[in-house]
Amino acid sequence: MTTNGAAINVNGRRYASPKQPTVVICVDGCEPDYIAQAVASGWMPHLKRVLSDGTALLADCVIPSFTNPNNLSIVTGVPPSVHGICGNTLFDVEANAEVMMNDPKWLRAPTILAALADTGRSVAVVTAKDKLRRLLGHKLRGICFSAEKADHATLTENGIDDVVPLVGMPVPDVYSAELSEFVFAAGVKLIKTQRPDVLYLSTTDYVQHKYAPGEQHANRFYAMFDRYLGELDALGAVFVVTADHGMNAKTRLDATPNVIYLQDLLDGWIGAERSRVILPITDPYVVHHGALGSFATIYLSADSVAGVIDQLRAQMGIELVLPRAEAAPRFELPPDRIGDIVVVSERSVVLGTSASRHDLSQLELPLRSHGGVSEQRVPLIINRRIEGLDVNRRWRNFDAFDLALNFAQ
Repeated sequence: MTTNGAAINVNGRRYASPKQPTVVICVDGCEPDYIAQAVASGWMPHLKRVLSDGTALLADCVIPSFTNPNNLSIVTGVPPSVHGICGNTLFDVEANAEVMMNDPKWLRAPTILAALADTGRSVAVVTAKDKLRRLLGHKLRGICFSAEKADHATLTENGIDDVVPLVGMPVPDVYSAELSEFVFAAGVKLIKTQRPDVLYLSTTDYVQHKYAPGEQHANRFYAMFDRYLGELDALGAVFVVTADHGMNAKTRLDATPNVIYLQDLLDGWIGAERSRVILPITDPYVVHHGALGSFATIYLSADSVAGVIDQLRAQMGIELVLPRAEAAPRFELPPDRIGDIVVVSERSVVLGTSASRHDLSQLELPLRSHGGVSEQRVPLIINRRIEGLDVNRRWRNFDAFDLALNFAQ
């Protein structure tokens, strides 16, 4: 470890320099009930001790409750209104195209990780899916690789090579629990072999999309996670566990997906090709969710906004419909990237574009997804007891590095 003790200021927040290996873990899709069920059933004995002897909080993630906005909020310490990443995808108005928000050109704020590395601290990042790697590793002088592409890691591109032999696991299928296990195993091996000052681990929600809290496969996943937490603890690491979003079933009584197809509705109300529905959940991994989530934005002419808002608010299954001017401050979003209307569906409902554009043949029922306010609550757990914290304040998942570096050392 380096001995540089300088604090850093990033995006208006001050962070102390780590005194011991510090690990922030984002467990993708970790609805708090997954932990509660696994702990209650005896699957997570180590975390049970941490919940008793450390610090256990509940926090809110950012809306939309999707992967990219929340991972970037965690590593920047601020909401999307500051860092700019407001979905997995967005509508590029200038290009007149829907694009993935994987390119760092969309990032408007520096990361805590890069800032720490710039002061001489050793920093490592391991993410499950490669879609996050370039954003998390933006301007980072350190290690940054994905489990998905671990066999392609090079010193030049990723700051490390020979990852697969180091971890001792084959590269897993992207649709597997093992992809997340690879992240945990890599994190432990990095702490053992390279002893980075700061380590950020981000998993995939494959298991959470398939299994509800308390189901056997879910409990087995959290038992595996618990073993690696025990190893990190034994290695003397400070760790913080949080999540990018929760997860809920999105089904009708007959277990079919409970979908409101917004584009079909709009085409019927105001005519075809007069509006554009954007689903920010969209990413390359559609087997998880079929590009169906509980948050959508709509682009349309100004003279149609008020009428469409009224009609959408009358639809069963819709929780919130807000014009841009209200949605941006309420959800801490960049107003130039969210369309004219924001729509949030209820807990058991997802939003689609047109029925003909969603291939649901690969979904394993019942559909489980996220994106809305109903998936906002997430765990925020630290393996150190921090006295004097106000448990009643609104904690955010992007308080993770503040807690880890300023309070848990």
